[in-house]
Amino acid sequence: MTQWRKSSRSGSGAQSDCVQVADLAGNFGVRDSKDPAGPKIALPSAGFRALLEAVKRGEHDLP
Repeated sequence: MTQWRKSSRSGSGAQSDCVQVADLAGNFGVRDSKDPAGPKIALPSAGFRALLEAVKRGEHDLP
């Protein structure tokens, strides 16, 4: 069974919606916590690191 987890920096309660990740044997799974049965993506380690760096730089922030 896949073990999904969220950041320890995510809040708790109704305002704690976040992205969850899972270790998938060399890849990383990513899903939306609001829709755990919905779409998921799998990224290789390098792609996941690149995504995290882009998020940290604000490249995916909403206007």
